[in-house]
Amino acid sequence: MLKPDLQFSVLCDDVRREDNGKFILIGIFEAIATLKFPSVYNQLHVVNRWCNGEGRYRQKVRIVSPENATVSEVPETEIALSETFATVTAHSVFRNVPFQSPGRHWIEVLLDGDLVQRYPLMVLQLQAPAGPAGGGERPFS
Repeated sequence: MLKPDLQFSVLCDDVRREDNGKFILIGIFEAIATLKFPSVYNQLHVVNRWCNGEGRYRQKVRIVSPENATVSEVPETEIALSETFATVTAHSVFRNVPFQSPGRHWIEVLLDGDLVQRYPLMVLQLQAPAGPAGGGERPFS
């Protein structure tokens, strides 16, 4: 068995798949914002592409707080690469993610229990608009 490489990991709002099998990643982002805490973010997606490996492996994706506590995680999924030239795209969906406070959170990608990639997700607190005009980013609740 040859352990695969993580070609990419992308955080986005939604994922669609065309009839030809190609993935469409919608709303790639690295930060979210809300007016109040605690808050719940409705849904986010993580798409990982594995390559240059062979064999069967277990992938886990989780969101970790600034204090390194697990905020949310999806069940482990199996990825299988039949040969070293094969690729596997793994799509994880997080629903109703609770955020207790603002700060630098982390998206962590693990393969067979080993941390492969860790990248930031900034959770920001917006100030309430001063007047009826509002505007700016749409906060989540």
